[in-house]
Amino acid sequence: MKFIVDMPLSPELAEWLNQEGHEAVHAFQSGLGEASDEAILEWARKEQSIVITADLDYPRLLALSESNGPGVILFRGGNYSEKETAERLRRVLAIVPHNELSNAIIVIEKHRIRRRRLPL
Repeated sequence: MKFIVDMPLSPELAEWLNQEGHEAVHAFQSGLGEASDEAILEWARKEQSIVITADLDYPRLLALSESNGPGVILFRGGNYSEKETAERLRRVLAIVPHNELSNAIIVIEKHRIRRRRLPL
């Protein structure tokens, strides 16, 4: 799987994903550190990557555009330690079929995980 980790999350998450056998890059490392959310979504579409973020604007942008991708994994509901972020993401990657990640919004909260298929 290919991922782009957005600015609100640590670059170490991209490193962890790479260690787990995925292809991941942090937005800063891709020259997208100051890019708009729309630009990051477009980059992810072109690169066939899934956006991992804590920015609540992504689901809204996908809903407004009625787009069926790229997929977004959204961390909500508080601050997560690096360990918690990796543990919850590992759980998502284990339970959500990889072919469904590219056209869904996965919302990770402290006590639950929700999935919405795109378009919204």
